[in-house]
Amino acid sequence: MNFYELFLKPYESYDTFQIALEAIATIFGILSVYFSIKKNIWVYPTGIVSTALYVYILFNFGLLGDMMINFYYTVMSIYGWILWSKSSEDHIHVEVSWATKKEWIFSGILFFISLILVTIVYYYKPFIDNHFSMKNVQLGLYHLDWANWLDVFTTAIFLVGMWLMAKRKIENWIFWMIGDLICIPMMIYKGLGITSIQYMVFTAMAFVGYFEWKKGHQLHHRK
Repeated sequence: MNFYELFLKPYESYDTFQIALEAIATIFGILSVYFSIKKNIWVYPTGIVSTALYVYILFNFGLLGDMMINFYYTVMSIYGWILWSKSSEDHIHVEVSWATKKEWIFSGILFFISLILVTIVYYYKPFIDNHFSMKNVQLGLYHLDWANWLDVFTTAIFLVGMWLMAKRKIENWIFWMIGDLICIPMMIYKGLGITSIQYMVFTAMAFVGYFEWKKGHQLHHRK
């Protein structure tokens, strides 16, 4: 398959409104990651715009796990915004730290709970797709393809990453790196080429973010 078939052809069947929404969500998503790298509280208002739009977009594409994680992002962005504003001396920038053993344990629990919950949602997907009616519906996981299973897995990864970011933990970037890499082929497969390019950019930015936060933490402790 060439570039046209992978990234452009799916958009021939989309309307202008749908394409515009995805483009706007992508721009604000990239802005949000940029502000996160800079430890700037604007990560949250820009992130809220992006994630709220993706809730709508991903629901339409049947990626329920990813839709749920974006709804979770929206809620966690409000939580993170409050935490960062309380921890910021200039009301814009924050200091970061490494996760404690207790926070790693909580992250693990969060990961497995998410796997279970998103799998349950997919189990009921035929019921949801049928406008919440059980008429001629067979529940189960038989309808899931490899992209759906990846969606379940990445949802758990991103959930932990978002929580660690709200807590200003350097390790949050590791979860973003892994999840973003997995999402690239998944979004191409689902016909969301613009979003797949966004995840390519996110992957690169996550590497930068990790080393920026790590360097900033080391410099802070040398003072």
